[in-house]
Amino acid sequence: MVKHVIIWTLKDELSAEEKASVKQGIKEGLEGLKDKVPGIVDIKVNINGLASSNADLMLDSTFENEDALKGYAVHPEHVAVADTKVRPYTKIRSCLDFEV
Repeated sequence: MVKHVIIWTLKDELSAEEKASVKQGIKEGLEGLKDKVPGIVDIKVNINGLASSNADLMLDSTFENEDALKGYAVHPEHVAVADTKVRPYTKIRSCLDFEV
């Protein structure tokens, strides 16, 4: 299996209320892909970081294998979520993919 972990920081110009709404939208959008994209074993988005955090939210996902992760990256359902709910609002994206 392959883990795909993303940590995002949202854009500074977003208000606290906007950030809360964006984080909820990202969570619902990405977690909603579980039954739509082949190869996803588990997908969770954490939007409730502690005050000590220096990022706003984290995707923790598991895929059957590296090919499934590659398919997810270009799957139309994932691209739609990324293009409408994630990319317009994020300023920093860090990714770590690894085998488990």
